[in-house]
Amino acid sequence: MIRTGLIGFGLGGTAFHAPLIAAVDGLVLSAVTTSRAEAVHAAYPQTRVATPDDVIADPAIDLVVISTPNATHYPLARAALEAGKHVVIDKPFAGCAEEARALVDLARANGRLAVPFHNRRWDSDFLTVRSLVEAGRLGEVLLYEAHWDRFRPEPSQQWKETPAAGAGQLLDLGPHLIDQALLLFGGPEAVSGDLAVQRAQGVIDDYFSVTLHYGARRVVLASSRMIAAPRPRFGIYGRTGSFVKFGLDPQEAAMRAGASVEDASHGAEDPSLYGVLTLPEGGRETIPSQRGDYRCFYAGIVSAIARGAPPPVAASDAILGLRIIDAARESAAEGRRIALV
Repeated sequence: MIRTGLIGFGLGGTAFHAPLIAAVDGLVLSAVTTSRAEAVHAAYPQTRVATPDDVIADPAIDLVVISTPNATHYPLARAALEAGKHVVIDKPFAGCAEEARALVDLARANGRLAVPFHNRRWDSDFLTVRSLVEAGRLGEVLLYEAHWDRFRPEPSQQWKETPAAGAGQLLDLGPHLIDQALLLFGGPEAVSGDLAVQRAQGVIDDYFSVTLHYGARRVVLASSRMIAAPRPRFGIYGRTGSFVKFGLDPQEAAMRAGASVEDASHGAEDPSLYGVLTLPEGGRETIPSQRGDYRCFYAGIVSAIARGAPPPVAASDAILGLRIIDAARESAAEGRRIALV
């Protein structure tokens, strides 16, 4: 069994990491860091509550999972790797590409894994999009649009809404949108970025639009907290067809509501949200969404640690994603396209 310590028991820890770790064979949730000890004991009676330092120093812990405010990801991951632990790091993997490279170098030097938690690779909608693109149903893709919108006009007091390192919409949702695009199309030639503060009381970027340039193809990734009627989650337009899909993968909502990942319907999308493939001659086909399953990430972690398989997400993918975020910020500040070399 891979003994796992979870640092952080907020939304990420309670709704994602802890239930997934508990559900995957080969992992045991040994310790959790939180100020809400009673919540841990109620949900996981065999799990102890400890400080971050205790989790990192514990020789019985093999894997440390970091689900804390963004600015703490790098120092906590560095300390865990220096202590000889494997690490899983919630997005963003680090605050910038330079920090991410430093973590990867340290992991390699210590013979350990540093793995980004890019669980959205196993979203039902993205699995469906990926299968259509890879099967050539759309032909050459000329325009790919992905939106992740919310309507939250009043800024909260949470750390994500304060002008501190690691805050802002681009670093919050950008890593997932970018990672999905990179899986489909690889690294772009150049990046254009646009950031804005749209809410009256806002102090951090709550809107972004990032364009990835691939020759004639454009990949547009956008998010806003001021959209009450969401745009299509995906719009993919190719030479031989287009696919448009509304709605968001159901796993997060179910897990936040306390549903078990063991439920028979877990990860299955409501048929009313299935996307539509439109062909140039006018044909339309409803495409059933594949079943999403975030457990695949942690099953991949078990295979990587126990059997030496490749990790479920390569750290190099997170580095490239952070390079794109860094370039998008530079582009937005300078008003020009930034080449990636």
